[in-house]
Amino acid sequence: MSSPQVITLEQIRTALDSIDVCSVMEQAFIAHSNGRSVVPPVGELLIKREPPGEVHLKYGYLEGGSHYVVKIASGFPGNPGIGLPPGNGLMILFDLSTGGISGILLDEGHLTDVRTAGAGALASRVLGVPGSRIGIVGTGVQARLQAVHHALANGSSEFMVWGRDPGRTSALASELGDSGLDVEVAPSIEVLADHCRTIVTCTASSRPLLDASMIRPGTHVTAIGSDTPGKQELDPDVLAASDLVVTDCLEQSRLRGEVARSLESGAIAHDRILELGRILDRTAIGRTDPDQRTVVDLTGVAVQDLLIAEAVLRHL
Repeated sequence: MSSPQVITLEQIRTALDSIDVCSVMEQAFIAHSNGRSVVPPVGELLIKREPPGEVHLKYGYLEGGSHYVVKIASGFPGNPGIGLPPGNGLMILFDLSTGGISGILLDEGHLTDVRTAGAGALASRVLGVPGSRIGIVGTGVQARLQAVHHALANGSSEFMVWGRDPGRTSALASELGDSGLDVEVAPSIEVLADHCRTIVTCTASSRPLLDASMIRPGTHVTAIGSDTPGKQELDPDVLAASDLVVTDCLEQSRLRGEVARSLESGAIAHDRILELGRILDRTAIGRTDPDQRTVVDLTGVAVQDLLIAEAVLRHL
């Protein structure tokens, strides 16, 4: 038996240069909403010590597909303080017919970061206001990638950034500015919400950062950060006041993300929620009026990992 193919981070980065990540994410969400994905509940290991950490396990396959995927992705927010990246992990693709290993992708968490950024940019392209300034709430790896992928996918060039750490916010703005984007630092999150009709939240906050009073008519919010039960970026009243609330996975939204918090509080009912794949395949209607308030809550689905890993394998 031959040894499985081991794919390094450098090879993955090179392959990604030839991949339209938004297009891959669109395929993933449509396949999921069409009932083709087999995705068990997320495995989660929360490391309750100092410094804390979290480990997510996602796995699944598509009916009629070629592989199943098992992904381990970790987050240790204290790592940057000791000179290490905050995330790590790998993905393993197995042959769906035999169980043999097709590829071990040593992505160090990069594929999770990239597919998340691509999904966020796709959600904003589908429901956001074309040509609007993009507000980025957060200062980490995902904040940078969201800006980059929004610029690539949506032709956006004007951004406003805000974070809880002024020094990191300024550093992010400088980095994005050096890459050719027009970036302004917001003095407060209220100012950002007032000036941006598309807002992307990508923090690890455990308390709401935005409430309904900050959200002007015609604003779209793509919420990324609340991927464990202990995280929250939006007050439930944001979802309650929205004309359209969308998630990547209806079943998963009962357990994690902004939708789960809003369901727990009674701010919304689950029958109000749409899946993004339904809007993408035109079996459900998205934004119908420029003054509507919309929210997309993304917690990440294994089918995204499966398709981005398969895309890398094809482009080696």
